[in-house]
Amino acid sequence: MIKFDNSEPFIKPRGIKFRDGQDSNIRLPKVAIGVFSRYLFKDIVEKFSTKEVGYISGANLERNVYIINYNGVHLTLFMAGVSGAWLCADMEELHAQGVEKFIIFGNCGVLDSKIDDCSIIIPTLAYREEGASYHYVEESDTIPMNPKYVDEFIKILDKYNFDYIKAPTWTTDAFYRETINKIKKYQELGVKTVEMEGASIAAVCKYLNVDYFTFYYAGDNLDSVEWDERSLSGTVNIDKKKEVAILALELAIKIN
Repeated sequence: MIKFDNSEPFIKPRGIKFRDGQDSNIRLPKVAIGVFSRYLFKDIVEKFSTKEVGYISGANLERNVYIINYNGVHLTLFMAGVSGAWLCADMEELHAQGVEKFIIFGNCGVLDSKIDDCSIIIPTLAYREEGASYHYVEESDTIPMNPKYVDEFIKILDKYNFDYIKAPTWTTDAFYRETINKIKKYQELGVKTVEMEGASIAAVCKYLNVDYFTFYYAGDNLDSVEWDERSLSGTVNIDKKKEVAILALELAIKIN
């Protein structure tokens, strides 16, 4: 079992990285939008006024960081790393560069077939079956989610005529070990979704003392005899997913 340790970290984040000609002293806009889908990320960059200002790097991949101008408000835009551990590192680096609030959204699996494809789920509680969150907050089976901005987001959903539910989620870091027994267990607990980052987002933001909001659009269905992929593939139902991205942008300018 991972034990939480609140002593000083040995390695500290130093912020994003920069290419020749980019301003290494830049402070990023305080509200950042993290997008898991590379297709939605590309669409936002191409559709709106954006400026590439740096990048987040790892051993095998670089992801550009942008400042986006949406309805006259400057926001930070990044493609979020998939998995709690990867995303926690992203958030640490962005926070070191000036980000104070995060909005992060992406696809999730559903444990209830009644949830329509691409409809919105607002997670209220995460069951912690990943590892990253245990390095940021004390050990527990669950962690509360989205303590702020739910009411503001629901008003946006109503405006854009999106169906939604509020429900607990199951965060795992091993999607090939989403077993039949575990699916049944979490269904009995009232859990409606499964994903890889929710608990980690809540934990790192609590540790950093920053605000956040995260939400999902429904993808593959695990409430079936056989796995139902539905719109898990990034390009399936892409027009509806592009509408989902607007929800995050609208919330960002509300909380800026």
